[in-house]
Amino acid sequence: MKRILIVLIISIFALPSMAQDVKMKGAKLWKTLADVSYDIKKDEYGDVFVPVFGESIKGVADQLVEIDGFIIPFDGMFKPTELILSSLPISECFFCGSGGPETVMEISMKEKIKYTTKRVKIRGKLKLNSDNPDKLMYQLVEGVFVGLADTSY
Repeated sequence: MKRILIVLIISIFALPSMAQDVKMKGAKLWKTLADVSYDIKKDEYGDVFVPVFGESIKGVADQLVEIDGFIIPFDGMFKPTELILSSLPISECFFCGSGGPETVMEISMKEKIKYTTKRVKIRGKLKLNSDNPDKLMYQLVEGVFVGLADTSY
């Protein structure tokens, strides 16, 4: 009985230290993702804008982050495990309004997520893409739904 109690106590104190810390989240992360400029290169189709990530972005690359935003519904393309998240509501997002490419992120979820028009929080590992022009420059892999985000943004 004494051994079980000791193992239980050690487990309780060891688990939080084993959990990976979130490097950055919320509005601070979206502001950091705005630290990007572009080089213009040519390919067989013409000009290609290649992102050049600032040092602040490179500091959170491949780190666990928590992002909040709006799920962008693409007609016939929404998949509950592959989605696009925007820092702005749909009327202002990169695809529909005035937002730039730094305001959207491709998300690859571990489990299905239901579509909602409310702001959501998702945790995962941030990946940077400057090589594949068919993909967004910000990608979140191993995404986990954390919950609905605070609406007082």
